[in-house]
Amino acid sequence: MITGPRQTIKLARKLRSEMSLPETLLWQELRKCPGDYKFRRQHPAGRYVLDFYCAKAKLDIEVDGRAHDTRRAVDADRARSHFLRSKGIATTRIPAKLVLEDMDAVIRRIVQICDERLVALNNMPLHHPADGPPPHTEEDL
Repeated sequence: MITGPRQTIKLARKLRSEMSLPETLLWQELRKCPGDYKFRRQHPAGRYVLDFYCAKAKLDIEVDGRAHDTRRAVDADRARSHFLRSKGIATTRIPAKLVLEDMDAVIRRIVQICDERLVALNNMPLHHPADGPPPHTEEDL
């Protein structure tokens, strides 16, 4: 499980009480474990705090409002996604407006992404497949 330093953990605890309306509404649905997926809210990951995190599917869910439209925010989001990818965690970004307009579609899509991630994670090879036949041993000669 990914976590963060003490400072990030403290920030995550603080942010749980300061969630935006779209985050609060989405959390009300995610806490019901749709598709049998458990989610954490404001989860620390390195120096970042993830809006929502599904450990089973290794999925970060970010609710993006207008603040994410600036150049600086786009660059920060890119760096954050790069860090998470290096830890095997995928990120999906959901516009806050969509959460407010069509919650059912948002939840269906999140479950679909989790299902796809789970299949991909379970089908990952554990080692590099052999490139051709095994080397000859003395018995083969």
